[in-house]
Order: sequence, then C-alpha cells, then structure tokens
Amino acid sequence: MDRRQFLSRSLAAVAGATLLSNRSSAAAADPVPQQVPGCVPSSAIASARFPDGFLWGMATAAYQVEGAWNLAGKGESIWDRFSHTAGKIKGGATGDVACDQYHLYLEDSALLKRLNQKSYRFSISWSRIQPTGAGAANPKGLDHYKRLTDVLLEAGVRPFCTLYHWDLPQALEDRGGWPNRDLAAIFADYGGLLARNLGDRITVWAPFNMPWSFTYMGYGVGVFPPGKRLQPIPEGRAHRQPRAGRGLPRHQSCVFQSHGGQRLTAWLRLIRRPAARRIALRLRAITP
Repeated sequence: MDRRQFLSRSLAAVAGATLLSNRSSAAAADPVPQQVPGCVPSSAIASARFPDGFLWGMATAAYQVEGAWNLAGKGESIWDRFSHTAGKIKGGATGDVACDQYHLYLEDSALLKRLNQKSYRFSISWSRIQPTGAGAANPKGLDHYKRLTDVLLEAGVRPFCTLYHWDLPQALEDRGGWPNRDLAAIFADYGGLLARNLGDRITVWAPFNMPWSFTYMGYGVGVFPPGKRLQPIPEGRAHRQPRAGRGLPRHQSCVFQSHGGQRLTAWLRLIRRPAARRIALRLRAITP
C-alpha cells in the first residue's frame, strides 16, 4: 500500500466512525432501538479498549517485499520458479524486485518509526540462508538479517520473525517438498541455525505462516507453488505437511522464546509423534 492508499483508507475509516456515531445518536433517540443480527452493539464498541502492552505493528513476507531474488548467494525458491514459469502468474508479475526491502531496509525501518509502530513481523527467506535448503549457512544472508534486526531495535521496533512464509528452497522441493518426511529434521536444523545466529536479537519466533494455505493451495489444488495437484486431494496429508512431513501436531501452537541469546525454546502443543519430539529437541538449540 502506498501513501495515497493509506491516507484514503484512513479517511474512509474516520468517515465510517463518524457515520457509526451518528447512527448511534439516532438510535438513542429512537424509543424502540433495534439490534441488527450479527452486529456488535455500539455500547460494546464504545467501551472497547486495547489491553495494556498491546503492540501496534506491521507484517510482511520475504518474497513479498525483499526482492534481490538471486543476489548475494541466495538460492532459488519455489516462488521464484513458479513466478518465472510462463502462465502461472497473471501478467507475468514476479517478486524479483518487489518492494526492494533487501536494499531499502533502512528507509523501511525509518517509516515504521515515523508511523509509531512498535513491532514488525517479517519472514526469513530460507534459500537466502541456505541456498539449497540444507548445509552450511550463507554468511551474506545471515548478515543481512542481522543488520535488519539491529536497525529495527535501534528504531524501537520489536522484531517478530517467521521461519517459513511459503518460500521453500527449490532444491528441497526437488527432493519431494513437504510430503517428504525428511523435511522434519531439515527444518529443525534450519530453525536451530537461525536460533544460534539471531537468538540474541529476536525473542519471538513463529515456525509457519498459515500452514493450511501453502499445503492445500500448493499440493492440493496447485494454484500456489509448487503447483502440484495430489489426487485425490488428501485432506489429512494436506494438513500434515506443515508438521514438516507429519512431524508437527495438526493444530499446532508454536512459540519460540530466546533467553539472553542463550536458548531457543519451542513449545509445541499436542506433540504425539516421535518426529515432533525430535523437532522440539532440535529447536531447543543451545548456543555456545
């Protein structure tokens, strides 16, 4: 959203609030007020308050904003391959440049500060950290996220990090993608690597963004990368992919908390499978 859109929508919100206020006044004058089914009573709206400590913030995903899709040692992701395939994206649009946050993160951090935002949820491009999805880390990729988080902290913005926001390294998809059970251990190693290198800067982590979307849309109906249609559409399998190959619980709730840069702890609800326990142990990465 550019500044013009932001201002337009903000003004629309103000106008809507004014209209609601006028309607509330009119309803008060009506001796027989009628509650519209499904609507929140105006009295509840008037008394609503955000809790103490509520953090206003904004959120993005790596592929949506970073750009620099093949710079500084970054590997190819499934979204790179998908968007570069003719006929997959309307108009041939790609995220090759996007908002160019990779180069403009200083300006973006300044915008967050000017807007008085107190948190910023971003995702890490797995293929920027590990070009093939496994093995040694790409130092330039790690350095980028260290610089980004340092700038956010200096601006008074708390970084919230998503480990995976739909951009699986293409090399891992070539090995079977999320249906491959080996991804449980591979994903755990990736999480531990980030914990060791960024755990002194980031205190709250989320493992996946909207797991149902990238599993069902990517492997069920095929409109998201990798564009596969597993027939018949396997509901259980589609729901299990974000468990890193049937490793994590179906309705998972994972929060990673680092303590003084020394420990990354994972709380996984309803852990029933041995693979999930292995993931939890790996994600409790102790840094030197």
